[in-house]
Amino acid sequence: MSALTFTLKTELKQRVDCSPLTPDRLAGKSAAEIAEIEVQSGNRKLRADAVFAIAGDDASQLVFKQSTGKLDFIGKGMTTGSITVEGDAGSYVGMQMKNAVLHVTGSVDAYAACEMKSGELMIDGNAGDFLGAALPGNQKGLQGGIIIVKGNASDRCGDHMRRGVILIEGNAGAYLGSRMTAGTIAVLGKVGPLPGYAMKRGTLLLLNQPTLSATFNDCGSHTLGFLPLLLKSWQHYPTRFAGLAVNRVRRYAGDLAGNGKGEILVAV
Repeated sequence: MSALTFTLKTELKQRVDCSPLTPDRLAGKSAAEIAEIEVQSGNRKLRADAVFAIAGDDASQLVFKQSTGKLDFIGKGMTTGSITVEGDAGSYVGMQMKNAVLHVTGSVDAYAACEMKSGELMIDGNAGDFLGAALPGNQKGLQGGIIIVKGNASDRCGDHMRRGVILIEGNAGAYLGSRMTAGTIAVLGKVGPLPGYAMKRGTLLLLNQPTLSATFNDCGSHTLGFLPLLLKSWQHYPTRFAGLAVNRVRRYAGDLAGNGKGEILVAV
């Protein structure tokens, strides 16, 4: 058996909702049934085989080839199997994903992994705003699993984050970890202004000193016993964090405008 492959046929004029094309929804379907599936494109519905050249027969392993930023909702709600996106992807990649694996070789737009419950999302390029966040009006962002970004992440990464891990090898934008309740976000590069804005609990682990709001309290430098265990838990992932060694950090407690139980740890 070979991976079920969707190769984009032509340049898209409208965005396409790819949420019907997941291992869960395609399991047990014949090639003809998969070709007949309709996907939303602008104000029209198109057959899957009108958008993609379809090959392969293993629905537990999906591959999107020649993918562009106009393919939205890839992997939405998937609970099993894996998806590999060769190229860029649009918004809402891995939205509400659970117990599955998604790998994007390019960059993604806004709200990737929003409200994700568990599983793994690997992004080789950059991520747009609200990575691992909650949808507007909701208060539960990333609830478990791990997100690894090889490039940069834009603003509001981890907004309303509840659990899980976000590892960013590049830079992160403003308001990193805003309104987060729990979980861990680590950044190797630089961080935009006001990280941890209105955070209640959780941990931001940074290698570069950020610009903090006045509502974070400087608690001094510490050697924290849990840090080696935290770093060890990332060693089996294909990321630069696997070899990271941080022995001592400067700890900032906040956001004191909330309940002040969150922390920003900056390597020293």
